Amino acid sequence: MGVSIDDVAARAQVSTATVSRALRGLPRVSEATRAKVLAVAESMGYVPSPSASGLASGRTRTVGVLVPFVDRWYFGHAIEGIDQVLRDNGYNLLLFSLGGYLHGQKRSFTESMVRKQIDGLLVLSLGLSDEELRQLHHTDIPLMSVGGPVEGCSGVYIDDAAAATMATEHLIGLGHRRIGYLHGGVQDERNFRVPALRTVAFEETMSRAGLELRPEWMVAGDFTVAEGVRGAAKIFELPGELPTAIFCGSDEMALGVIFEAQRRGIRVPEELSVAGIDDHDFSGPAGLTTIAQKPWEHGRAAAAMVLGELAGKKDSVRERFMPFELIVRQSTAPPRTSVQA
Repeated sequence: MGVSIDDVAARAQVSTATVSRALRGLPRVSEATRAKVLAVAESMGYVPSPSASGLASGRTRTVGVLVPFVDRWYFGHAIEGIDQVLRDNGYNLLLFSLGGYLHGQKRSFTESMVRKQIDGLLVLSLGLSDEELRQLHHTDIPLMSVGGPVEGCSGVYIDDAAAATMATEHLIGLGHRRIGYLHGGVQDERNFRVPALRTVAFEETMSRAGLELRPEWMVAGDFTVAEGVRGAAKIFELPGELPTAIFCGSDEMALGVIFEAQRRGIRVPEELSVAGIDDHDFSGPAGLTTIAQKPWEHGRAAAAMVLGELAGKKDSVRERFMPFELIVRQSTAPPRTSVQA
């Protein structure tokens, strides 16, 4: 059998990740260690896999993007921004789609990343298990998160707590006192923190205003229009008084709420105000009030940081909060006097 990268690591007394970085000319390997690894690899006759043909130039010039879904608005625009920066700098994008959030099933992706020899990795707003995080960091390549915090990674995203606070305060400022909330349905996942950040901010903002949190008006969704429809139906079918406003953790859920309200003859905003987060492409035409963010700019910023790291620029990879703003449209208005509480 041929000499493996593990054999080289054992002989050089370093980790396989260090061998990989040294052979590919990546940063964060000392010149002494790099020279030692190269000498050992040559003396043992180590031959890299065909997928690592870029080793001759020290790089594969490929950056990986790890994403839970490819058909969601935020992810699609973020990938577009990443791809623009990579192409402008002569790099390729390799997409790893996991086909959904983690719900107990075992997933494996680190091995394929190593085999395909990517130079860096961007992780898009993803829930990861402890073991996946351990494997991810063990690859020892430039690593960033986009769209939400991931433990142990610098990231590019908005301040989700501040964004949710701004949206909730907008509704309270209009005079709403009975406010419902459609939140993401994956906040039990340890390392996908965005839904939990937004939920905690909503609850704290309501409490500071002295307003009651009605558990039956707080419904889990999954950041989709269909879940917004389902969540709205669940609230609208409750007995007794209904909320005069609903804040949604994503525009897609908010659009679903508007569709279901219209189907039931509930007028927006006369009888129900609706606000979201994102500024989805359909939010403007739908007249949806929202907290606007620009995922394509998030992707561009993160890709530029990773390329800076690969170029050896000191402190290129760092935490960065991106701007957001409240855009008031036709879906929010003061509650009717007859329903104020």
